[in-house]
Amino acid sequence: MTDTLAASIAALKEMVDEAGLIAGFTGAGISTESGVPDFRSPNSPWKRNTPIPFELFLSSEEARREAWRRKFAMDDLYRGARPNRGHLGLASLVTSGRMPAVVTQNIDGLHQASGLADHEVIELHGNGTYAKCLTCERPHELSWIRSQLEEHGNPPPCRACGGILKSATISFGQAMPREPMRRAQKLALTCDLFLVVGSSLVVHPAAAFPAVAKENGARLAILNRDPTPLDGIADLVVREDIGAVLSAFIAGK
Repeated sequence: MTDTLAASIAALKEMVDEAGLIAGFTGAGISTESGVPDFRSPNSPWKRNTPIPFELFLSSEEARREAWRRKFAMDDLYRGARPNRGHLGLASLVTSGRMPAVVTQNIDGLHQASGLADHEVIELHGNGTYAKCLTCERPHELSWIRSQLEEHGNPPPCRACGGILKSATISFGQAMPREPMRRAQKLALTCDLFLVVGSSLVVHPAAAFPAVAKENGARLAILNRDPTPLDGIADLVVREDIGAVLSAFIAGK
């Protein structure tokens, strides 16, 4: 371990130890160690499989076919992804009772796979591990949708009401989910440490929560590979490897 890494871990541990209530906030950077590509790296596969805007998805069957093609192409890239040291470190903080929930911009379900219950993960951008009907909200398995698409050439309708099925994620142009946004806002207003992990903090409205917490008196720690727009108001900025830093928080280590 380098002196810089050790100092970063020590500084973050001190902030965690002094905090009464911690809000965790994660972006794509926490999952890259698991093999899930982020959005802004050069040659990111997301640039070849950009999500279809919501209005176009609704209005065009061809767009829906293409949206599902891109969805499954991305799923195939990280089908074997498992929680990494970053996810496990945050899960330990939740289990300890210091962090009520993790607010995430991610759709990969790796926080739940790390051992957290659904109510301990506040998903601002939805979840890409299943699909929902846009009319009745019945969940559907992705494997069934894929088999129907491959067999018939078109994505199937909802098995309950015949509505349009869509990955349970929030697409560009789609309204943000009210209850997760409400819960994230409440956590930002009540925490005394807001810990950002692996987020560029440029996607709004989600990226506003760290500033809300800071303005309400919380300390702000940012653990991210690249600079963010909020580095200037942060109490601690760490640019070390996420897994290496958060592994120090895994219970039993």
